[in-house]
Amino acid sequence: MTSYEVINAPTEGRTIIGVASEGLKPAGLFAAGAVVLFAFGAAAAGIFFLAGSVAILLFFRDPERKAHARPGEVFSPADGRVVAVGPVGEERYLRGSALRVSVFMSLFNVHINRIPFPGRVLEVRHVPGGFRMAHLDDASLQNERTEILMEDPSGRRILMVQVAGLVARRIICRLVSGDRVETGRRFGLICFGSRVDLYLPPETVPAVKPGDRVRAGLSVVGRLEPNG
Repeated sequence: MTSYEVINAPTEGRTIIGVASEGLKPAGLFAAGAVVLFAFGAAAAGIFFLAGSVAILLFFRDPERKAHARPGEVFSPADGRVVAVGPVGEERYLRGSALRVSVFMSLFNVHINRIPFPGRVLEVRHVPGGFRMAHLDDASLQNERTEILMEDPSGRRILMVQVAGLVARRIICRLVSGDRVETGRRFGLICFGSRVDLYLPPETVPAVKPGDRVRAGLSVVGRLEPNG
């Protein structure tokens, strides 16, 4: 049995005191363990558990953001470092060439994923796979992942893929087929190191290059000429 988990729910998720609700239970368990250990005089172990609670809260931090999008702009769906920008073939959903932009999230990045452009969700699919290091180029096709096919208001299709990594074992995706979404809306997260790939129409003009640092819902990664 794999320890990977995909959660689908048609809601944006809850944020409490700047922390995604998924992080409150594990942080609370570590904090409770620290209290018990301190009570029994195990100070060193108590400090370790307390530090663990703080680390979990930091990992699940969920800052408020507001995207200021202009027509044709595609925003990053994740915080992290751009590891790939370039043309690829995408035959599964887009049936042709595409511009791929890949963002790697380390343990130290905000892991909340956000919608990169306004439009409609056409399909959401979980694909089983391995747990290779997420920054490797072939991880997008070999690792466990959630594939999300979307289209913009003019009907252009974009594929977004949440990719599990070496440590990541839990992908949360709250999108379902038929959802209408706006730029910057929270739609999920990947726990403990991961990657998000965007497959954009080939005419997209990239706005980032490998090595650039981006933030979900705030950094433009590509531009499309508005249609219609």
